[in-house]
Amino acid sequence: MNDSVAGKPLIIEASLNGATSKDTNPHVPYSDDEIVADAVACMEAGAALIHNHTDEPIIGGSGQLDTERYARPWRRLLELRPDAILTPIMPVGQEGVSVETRYQHVVAMAREGLLAQGLCDPGSFNVSLLDEEGLFAATDYLYRNDTADSRYYVETCRDLNIGLSISIFEPGFLKFILAYLRADKLPRGSLIKLYFAADHLPFGLPPTEASLDAYLGMLGDWDTPWSVSAFGDDCTACGLTEAAIKRGGHVQVGLEPYSGPRTPSNVELVEEVIAIAERYERPIASPETAARILDLPTFPVSFTPPEAP
Repeated sequence: MNDSVAGKPLIIEASLNGATSKDTNPHVPYSDDEIVADAVACMEAGAALIHNHTDEPIIGGSGQLDTERYARPWRRLLELRPDAILTPIMPVGQEGVSVETRYQHVVAMAREGLLAQGLCDPGSFNVSLLDEEGLFAATDYLYRNDTADSRYYVETCRDLNIGLSISIFEPGFLKFILAYLRADKLPRGSLIKLYFAADHLPFGLPPTEASLDAYLGMLGDWDTPWSVSAFGDDCTACGLTEAAIKRGGHVQVGLEPYSGPRTPSNVELVEEVIAIAERYERPIASPETAARILDLPTFPVSFTPPEAP
């Protein structure tokens, strides 16, 4: 056991669905009822943060997400768990669609009082899958967030007085955030999410201890909270969960990033993280504890459930 991390609360985020289909895993939640039930179950198991998508595309769609499709289940969830810390997704750069349009659902939900945390994807990468030759197929898709977009995400969350979920898909993404740290301008409530990826995905460092240490070397002495996730892999089975826990970090698991031979539920993936945390004597952070660790400026959120007719 690493005595230096014993007693340090561990924040677990459950990323409920993403692009995972029910054909891939029948446990993946997409309907309002499923999202609410799964989020509550994950929180009861130990997750402090909840992230989910609708089935709207974030690449190649209209470039605008339906606010109500996100807000509708989250209103119900917050009635049951007012301490829930929720993070949405957004469509990435689309030709002819402004960043304000692509981020409008985040702004609307923050103003309604549904969000304690917004999001920032500070960079771009190519989007492709392997073809029959094992090569990345020729596509023109980009997961695109230019620096003007990225600055908009950061400053809009600051203006809304909400925290910032920061997706780090590549080392260059982290360089953008390190500049904010050096300038002492990173908003309150920031969580740096280090996203690793299996070899069949076109982004990210591989989910290994060496890759994690490379990112932590970039972070240096900055004490901004950070977490890990493994896309296209099993974050716990590949060893990344344990590597993060014993280094004092936090963990995102769920059926969005998960890939493997099993068909686990989101709750089972959360419970697997907890089992490792127990070995390192790291208590599981409640949403209130997570909000304190992250220094979320607006927690709990100010959502007021509608009166019954």
